[in-house]
Amino acid sequence: MKTYISDIIPRIQKFSQKLDNLTLLTNQHWVVIDDIDKTKNVYIFRQNNELLISQNGKVEKAKWEYLGHNSLLIDRKDESYLFRHGFFDENILALKIDSKDEYAFLVNETKFDKELNSSLSVIEFLSRKYIEPTIKRDIQNQTGLSIDKTNELNAYTIPSYCLRKIARNTSFFGVFTEQYLVEFEDGICGKFFLEDNRRAFFKAKPNEYWLNVRCIYEDIDKCVNALHYFLKNNEVLKTDGFIAIY
Repeated sequence: MKTYISDIIPRIQKFSQKLDNLTLLTNQHWVVIDDIDKTKNVYIFRQNNELLISQNGKVEKAKWEYLGHNSLLIDRKDESYLFRHGFFDENILALKIDSKDEYAFLVNETKFDKELNSSLSVIEFLSRKYIEPTIKRDIQNQTGLSIDKTNELNAYTIPSYCLRKIARNTSFFGVFTEQYLVEFEDGICGKFFLEDNRRAFFKAKPNEYWLNVRCIYEDIDKCVNALHYFLKNNEVLKTDGFIAIY
């Protein structure tokens, strides 16, 4: 299984089911998320501790065991794997590699065939379902600010600006992220990040009670537009190009 580094999983664990919820775990078709490998791997946890692993229809019989303390053991022909609980609901199973801050994502096949077929779509789905409602509620309760001014703010225009690339980072998996400084004509300055898929995001701290959150947009222009609005108004601009916040 391919694994991913994700900072969203620890933040939503309070919404998670436990791994000992065998009714939710067993007899479901869990599809392994792998953004590169086009092979479809499906895991079926049976109640007799038999694990069926289907790879494009070819089935391998393995074993699985819940060890308690939110730990899961998977025994295959040549090797065994120990996983810890990451996150678990009726749609997504995130298993943490023991001793590493990396996760394998498995998606219920009913969702995989419709929308959740990449690591990014999984993260966006979890953000929309668990992070955004919490942020929205807390911002409105604690500051009175709103993040729902969608339609009327789509026409928001910003002053002229210039960009300067200040850093380029490469992740463990070879994914690069470029960091830019943007200086607006009205004197406001900020930073945003450009991913190798050309999506852009900036880090925002809606109020003193929150750590930074990522506000993700489909391209640089929409991100810079939203960044200026946030720096000026302390509100997240959810334009047509808005993707997620987590």
